[in-house]
Amino acid sequence: MNVHETAYLIRHQLADLVRGDPATQRQRLANLAHEDSVWDIAHPVNHLNGSDAFLDQFLTPLCASLHSVRRRDDIFISGENRRSTGGYWLASTGHYVGNFSADLFGIPACERLVFLRSGEFYRIARGKIAEAKIIVDFPDLMRQAGCSRLPHDLGTEMLFPAPASHDGILPNRPREGQTSLDRVEAMFDDLHRFDPGAFSSHQQTGEDGHWHDDMLWYGPGGIGSNYRWSGFVKDHRRSFLEAFPDRVGGNHYCRIGDGAYAAASGWPSMTMTHKGSYLGIAATGRQLTLRVMDFYRCHRGKIIENWVFLDYGDLLRQMGSDLFAENGEST
Repeated sequence: MNVHETAYLIRHQLADLVRGDPATQRQRLANLAHEDSVWDIAHPVNHLNGSDAFLDQFLTPLCASLHSVRRRDDIFISGENRRSTGGYWLASTGHYVGNFSADLFGIPACERLVFLRSGEFYRIARGKIAEAKIIVDFPDLMRQAGCSRLPHDLGTEMLFPAPASHDGILPNRPREGQTSLDRVEAMFDDLHRFDPGAFSSHQQTGEDGHWHDDMLWYGPGGIGSNYRWSGFVKDHRRSFLEAFPDRVGGNHYCRIGDGAYAAASGWPSMTMTHKGSYLGIAATGRQLTLRVMDFYRCHRGKIIENWVFLDYGDLLRQMGSDLFAENGEST
């Protein structure tokens, strides 16, 4: 079985994994992941050793909470990792869809349909998952359940859309993927050439810029989404950099490209100091880290869509505000 056939199989195994009773799920997981696989999941789940721990401490609670849960992928790509850590990786973004009928990690159920979005990276070895990084947008689930503790004064809170081109599922175009990743990496390099007066960075926009004029930036719960560079600065970048002016990012364990898409993730990706008020929390002066996943779509040589996953549950915990403890979960 070649790598693309493996990616196709694993995508379907992941979709099947949320179905069935726990015994069936355990059997399916044995075919999907190595017994000693390592799973890093957004706060409050965090680090899990072994497939049994993943099943018992994450998958079983998820399936018990979201009645008749189904997995819906919007992007699912594969490729060789360009970072020095190497390996063959899969990266996906989409939603777990179900009726939120039982509390999940202290988030009270609302007895309504929810779309729980998730960004996922998987390192594949000998045909199975050996390592996984998953950011589930629990703060956005709180918003959908009507119990958000974050202010609503940034971007538009919304369901993450699928790519406008509807071609994000296993494009299997590795050469084009390298071109897409080249563009994204060039953007990373220029992003840090920052003008604090204009809240702008070198060569991000304009005729020779990395971003398409009609860029769409889809942010996580607590930030929201925005349109065009001006919207991105107004609804996210300005407030973030005012709060964390010394932030350093790009510490990625994985970067891959496939077709018009590229994906990158760091665990953590950013280090920074909390020097200004953010999301209603006054500056603490604390040194912080931020887990990040980004999925990009390029169009005519420029980045036009960006799906962003940030583990804000973990970030706010470091800032002294544990969203899950406040919702009744002791962590």
